[in-house]
Amino acid sequence: MPDSPHSFGLVDVPGAVPLLGHLRAFRQHPLKSLSAWWRQHGDALRFRLGPKTFYLFSHPDLAEEILVKQSDRFVKVYNPQKPHGLALVLGNGLVTSSGELWKRHRRIIQPIFHRSRMAAMADRMAQVGEQRLAMWKDREGDTIDIAAEMMQLALEVISQTMFTTSMAQHTDRISHALQVSIKYAFDSFSNPLSLPLWVPTARNREFRSVMQFMDGLMYGLLAERRQSGAHHDDLLDLLLHARDEETGEGLSDQELRDETLTIFAAGHETTANALAWTWYLLATHHEAKARFHEEVDRVLQGRTPTAEDLEHLPYTRAIFEESLRLYPPVPAVHRKAATNTIVGGLSLPEGVFVLVGTYNLHRHQDFWTDPDHFRPERWLDGERPRSRYAYMPFGAGPRTCVGLHFASVEGPLLLALIGERYDPQLAQDHVEPYLMVTLRPKGGIKMRLQPRRVPVVV
Repeated sequence: MPDSPHSFGLVDVPGAVPLLGHLRAFRQHPLKSLSAWWRQHGDALRFRLGPKTFYLFSHPDLAEEILVKQSDRFVKVYNPQKPHGLALVLGNGLVTSSGELWKRHRRIIQPIFHRSRMAAMADRMAQVGEQRLAMWKDREGDTIDIAAEMMQLALEVISQTMFTTSMAQHTDRISHALQVSIKYAFDSFSNPLSLPLWVPTARNREFRSVMQFMDGLMYGLLAERRQSGAHHDDLLDLLLHARDEETGEGLSDQELRDETLTIFAAGHETTANALAWTWYLLATHHEAKARFHEEVDRVLQGRTPTAEDLEHLPYTRAIFEESLRLYPPVPAVHRKAATNTIVGGLSLPEGVFVLVGTYNLHRHQDFWTDPDHFRPERWLDGERPRSRYAYMPFGAGPRTCVGLHFASVEGPLLLALIGERYDPQLAQDHVEPYLMVTLRPKGGIKMRLQPRRVPVVV
């Protein structure tokens, strides 16, 4: 293990072919490629996707350099004239923007996600969870896709907590639209040879169609709130009433659309995937599941969980933390070098693309004991990674996920709520992780919805 960030050697990933570089292997298995290259060749790698050069860094010191110490030199990849990747979907929102615009929007949005507001939001989360469980009553014993269920649950949570509205009647169309658009965005990032959006291919037409639907939904949400004049003290109110301190101007309709869609999409996609992977891990680790059920039954005794209960559910929290470690919702953080710079003793020219390999960091044997094994107790036994930046499921530095506290309440709370009533049991042999911006289970996760006997409150 290097003693300092100045002792890294750069390895060019072998197997590049003329013009395409490593595009074929990466397109077929992006996560497997990033993981295998790291395990075989080390923490600082260089590879090519067509004409674009990428650096893959999978060491905490390098992550700290890029995301914290030199965060001003590594920017988000957004070009309003030629958007690609997530910018095709989210526009210039909090996830994709850089510079002064990002700082301004972050200042506006940060307060809604403050830790002090989480208790009130937890009550709404639990209400939504109860509504979802009521819909499961007629499906007990059936085989369901737990990943799709968690996506719909998290979608309704973000709708009701951030926008004080229900999207229940649109969930199927929204889920489809986001799946199509995010896959399109990832393909545009991973395949620089893909045809531009103006070419009328079937794929481009489908993308335009789902984006038209999502735009209509977001602009409709904004128009409805403006017309009603209702005040809900939610994210939508905050965005609509925000004013620039210097000019007194509010956000434009385009900015409002970009931010509502960003929170809407990013705010449920990541937590939903994290919950799906957690149910998979519990279903395949019976001792951990038994301890989880024991804790939930003992603490809740049949009640609906509240924010106050979470401090009495340490093992439930540890399960969620460990799931985020093994299957981080965002397995790689993407940046572009804004200037020539040096990272870990390596010279990086302006304009190159950098990936910080979160998935690799979380499984780095120099920083974790039994890194590939699911061991929730590591979070209770004082076993912390040997570097602060070996664990960063929500990113690091100034651009740490704005929804950190939200997800840290939502995940364990919904786990406890569902785990008190149900014991989802795996109904398929193999689940494959699939990188499509976020880390999804490919094809979902089939589980049998096994009800549990809820303990009676004495």
